[in-house]
Amino acid sequence: MASNPPGACCAQGFKHEGTPVGEIKKINDIDTYVVYPKDNKTPEKAVLFLSDIFGLYNNAKLLADEFAANGYLCVVPDLFNGDWVQISDMESGKFDIGAWFPNHQTQHVDPIVESSLKYLKGELGVKRVAAVGYCFGAKYVTRYLKDGQIDVGYNAHPSFVTHEELGAIQGPLSIAAAEIDSIFTTQLRHESEATLIKAGQPWQINLFSGVSHGFAVRADLSNPHFKWSKEQAFCQAIAWFRQYL
Repeated sequence: MASNPPGACCAQGFKHEGTPVGEIKKINDIDTYVVYPKDNKTPEKAVLFLSDIFGLYNNAKLLADEFAANGYLCVVPDLFNGDWVQISDMESGKFDIGAWFPNHQTQHVDPIVESSLKYLKGELGVKRVAAVGYCFGAKYVTRYLKDGQIDVGYNAHPSFVTHEELGAIQGPLSIAAAEIDSIFTTQLRHESEATLIKAGQPWQINLFSGVSHGFAVRADLSNPHFKWSKEQAFCQAIAWFRQYL
């Protein structure tokens, strides 16, 4: 395993404030948050945003808006078909990932990713697709980083990625890692480096000190270091896409 299965830390974090500017659309019966770059309704480049277990919540939408502000059409499909983890359950401690996770395996999620790619490349005519994966979503960026599917990938604090999936990538992959992470541990990070070297594709892993799993999407923004780390992780993704997309 290149990163461990999701754990309790996947259901921890902070809700971010702001008003998203995109809209929810039904794409092949899946709720999908869609946000266009300003003054461009026919972009040739897009970002497929594959979320953490909180699905279509405010943090994800606000991050998607940032990708759009940097010139990319961004779509965020509901990977859980309405069964994402509720913030209130996380805050109350009621969330049981062991009971939830079996209903969201590759056989459930792969068709949603494939449908989103078909929508981008078919109906919208997008020429090049980048993908970002936060926690849960990172597995599917890795799985679909293949010729004719995703062209370039970015993962932040990945969970449940196998070495077989990581070793099979066919495009550039960037990873933002947290120093404090029981899922993408130091050992697994080093093992992933070896796997990526063998894969022979462009790659990088940036390690952020003093932050924990989830920092790139669920950081406590009142803490200056956490806020800076989240912003730098986003800048890492943008720089990677501008290099390879």
